[in-house]
Amino acid sequence: MTGGINYLDEVDRVAVALPPLRRQLLVKLREPASASQLAAALGLPRQRVNYHLRALESAGLVELVEERKRRGCVERILRARPGALVVDPTVLRDDDPPACLVQDQYAAEHLVEVAAATVREVAGLRVRADERGKHLLTFTIEAEVRFAAPADVHGFTDELTAALREIASRYEGRDGREYRVIVGGHPATTPRRQEDDR
Repeated sequence: MTGGINYLDEVDRVAVALPPLRRQLLVKLREPASASQLAAALGLPRQRVNYHLRALESAGLVELVEERKRRGCVERILRARPGALVVDPTVLRDDDPPACLVQDQYAAEHLVEVAAATVREVAGLRVRADERGKHLLTFTIEAEVRFAAPADVHGFTDELTAALREIASRYEGRDGREYRVIVGGHPATTPRRQEDDR
């Protein structure tokens, strides 16, 4: 498998992946390698690399590809599990945000909570789909809007909500799979190129 998601929803597994050397090993293990090969590439003692590889393997972040007999020993060839590492955004949180903020559709905290829930749900669905050899049907719609005034955000939101309800009512069916549709907006972090404005 060349894609997929490695979903980390436990504090211990996240902690295993965090140290800089282990992140470096995960990058290098996109291609299968042994502890000796990694130690030589990084200029580190093999025993130290082995220690970190065992931790990564125990956490399910790297996997055994093959074992080779070499000079009376068995050389283990490992690789990082294919797919992106996705950390549950709530895994390190020890409290919930105030309900008043979570329920305010214009609060940044509400957008972050919705985005976190989306990451959690889609990552979990993707992992389960991969395990069953199924394709997960999702869709993403993105657009950029330049609002002339802050008040326009509210008007835009109201119109978009009404349009979404109208479209959803036309496709609503008693049977079939229910989908969660999310629309959010935040200030762009990088300005559009000048040629895009022409």
